[in-house]
Amino acid sequence: MMRRGFVLLTFCAALIGCAVAPAQERRPIAWDGLGRDPNQAANRPSATKRRAANPKPAQDNPNQERERVLGTLRPYSEAWWAVHDEIEAENDRQLGTKLVICPRCVQSSPPKDDVTGSIR
Repeated sequence: MMRRGFVLLTFCAALIGCAVAPAQERRPIAWDGLGRDPNQAANRPSATKRRAANPKPAQDNPNQERERVLGTLRPYSEAWWAVHDEIEAENDRQLGTKLVICPRCVQSSPPKDDVTGSIR
């Protein structure tokens, strides 16, 4: 019984340690769209409401013209794939500007000269 209590206490402590962020780190965090947006202050109007009230013009989408051209090309031809790849690259670029990854979560690669091997 004592062992189970210790395991439960250790598990809870580990979860609390993962959930608590330092006070100086107030960066936006990923939000799945369910519930209240943790990035919004309680007194600010909703960003989605503002976007719905003032939609962006369609010309701000750089892929709009590419998608129109893609519809005119023969599917899976070389030209179709070239335009498709441009659209995907633009989508990846836009996602990269929005995506924020915690610096502690990304492991840096070890230096090239630091090689570990067996002793045999």
